[in-house]
Amino acid sequence: MTTPLAAKIAKEYGTPCAVIDMDRVERNIARIQAACDQAGVANRPHIKTHKNPTLAQLQVKAGAKGITCQKLGEAEIMADAGIDDILISYNLLGDEKMARLGALQGKANVTVAADNSVVVGDLPKAAAASGRPLSVVVECDTGRKRAGVETPAEAIALAREIAASKGLSFAGFMLYPTETGWADAQKFYDEALAGVRAHGLDATIVSTGGTPNLVNLGKLKGGTEHRFGTYIYNDRMQVAAGVASWDDCALHIYSTVVSRAGPERGILDAGSKTLTSDTGGLEGHGLILEHPEAKIARFAEEHGFLDLSRSNTRPNVGDVVRIVPNHVCVVVNMMDEVVMVRGDEIIGTLPVAARGKLR
Repeated sequence: MTTPLAAKIAKEYGTPCAVIDMDRVERNIARIQAACDQAGVANRPHIKTHKNPTLAQLQVKAGAKGITCQKLGEAEIMADAGIDDILISYNLLGDEKMARLGALQGKANVTVAADNSVVVGDLPKAAAASGRPLSVVVECDTGRKRAGVETPAEAIALAREIAASKGLSFAGFMLYPTETGWADAQKFYDEALAGVRAHGLDATIVSTGGTPNLVNLGKLKGGTEHRFGTYIYNDRMQVAAGVASWDDCALHIYSTVVSRAGPERGILDAGSKTLTSDTGGLEGHGLILEHPEAKIARFAEEHGFLDLSRSNTRPNVGDVVRIVPNHVCVVVNMMDEVVMVRGDEIIGTLPVAARGKLR
């Protein structure tokens, strides 16, 4: 069954279409800001989820101290929109990026992360181009085995290298603890902090991260800020992690059932180019709100294969359904724009301004 709003969306924009409920967006922003305020930790939201300056400005207006960007291209978009305090939480390398980073520093206060000497060796070029010091945090691996130095001793050594580099200023540490690894993260941080203090340095920024770590917010003694990303929209992964409800999920993909060739199967017009093949470790590729027992079992590029064998209700060809994605951040990056609604009314669109900014 197609809701009246879904019918309007399909008529005006077609499907598949990404739709955000602005009442939920604003509620999510307020909820996480209140949690940060209560914990005494600054909020530095990660814009990789929404990639839109208007939404970033809403987060800052609500009380966020600044924003986090994963890539330099995202930061450039945000700085051009007037956002002044930006952490780039990613190793930056190469002359091309150093020239851009130097130019970016002319528009905004920028802090960058580094986890190795090669990156630190490049960063003075950006500082020289900007004519002012560049703040650098040491990225620390506290259990995810992604990026980051693996030991406190390495963190101390890299901090000293940063402080000794012309044009660079050691600013602190960036951590991304696992949901169950905060005790180990505390030990890592305590040892690293003692080590840098022994060499006359200090950590003014101690940044933790992750929407699933909402339950751990403020647990790191000495932590100064937290990087939430997905919370602004939420998704099936956040519901599974217990940090959001279905009513907190602010982005839905509206998709049309285009085939029902068999009684227990069907096809959506949203495939891997819409919903992403990243399952986030969950079964299926999203929750269909109108048919929660149905399973989006697999994809072709433009085909979502429905398994209806367990579904008590089954859609008809032409029905427009609403899907909560597994991993909303990847889904948004495949969209040129999102449609904004309040209640049953369409209020406009927002461009995904930093879409595809992979460099």
